[in-house]
Amino acid sequence: MKPDPSYDEYMDRWTRAYETANYNQGLAARLLTQSHVWCERAFGPDQHFSKVLEVGAGTGIHLSKVRHTFDEYVMTDLNPPMLDQIRFENENKKGKVRVQPEDATRLTFADHSFDRLIATHVLEHLPQPHHVLREWNRVVKPGGVMSIVLPCDPGLAWRVGRHFGPRRKFEALGIDYDYWMAREHINAITNLLAFIRYYYPESRESWWPLRVPSSDLNLFYIVHIRT
Repeated sequence: MKPDPSYDEYMDRWTRAYETANYNQGLAARLLTQSHVWCERAFGPDQHFSKVLEVGAGTGIHLSKVRHTFDEYVMTDLNPPMLDQIRFENENKKGKVRVQPEDATRLTFADHSFDRLIATHVLEHLPQPHHVLREWNRVVKPGGVMSIVLPCDPGLAWRVGRHFGPRRKFEALGIDYDYWMAREHINAITNLLAFIRYYYPESRESWWPLRVPSSDLNLFYIVHIRT
């Protein structure tokens, strides 16, 4: 049996290549970028959330798509080298943003600290997602919003699309894409959907790009939950 590949080496390569391979060019990159845009269509510039928390923020792609106003935006990720790559396109936002390392499964913030929590392409990676949803709910004020974006993995459209997306780019860097996605995407969309619908039956769901409620025909699932 082959030995396990080095997780540290994988994380180093993945971190350095993440934004270029996922967001810079090609149809898959455009669609992945659009998933952040689609998430923010629910909130226009006339809306205001005083304190916003983003978990698993990575290199900060999502912030540039936020249209509503805010007083404070806390951007967190467990991987500090990801946060080190954050660039601010809007200087007006920059002064209101705080960046800090955080474990999305065990947040250090007090109960009811935020008006909105954003988690894009995060929950599929985390063990015991039913506990994670409860942890995220804990830090959001009653009546606040949790916005979650998920890939429709292992739906048919996602399985086909991954062959035309970043897979070849990562493999060119020596990353065994299929192996690491098997280790990283540990929660199927159908299971995550079951948890979300159980805990939040009144949530506001949408699917993209076809908009029909099917994990096989779409690439992304987006939900806005009132706590």
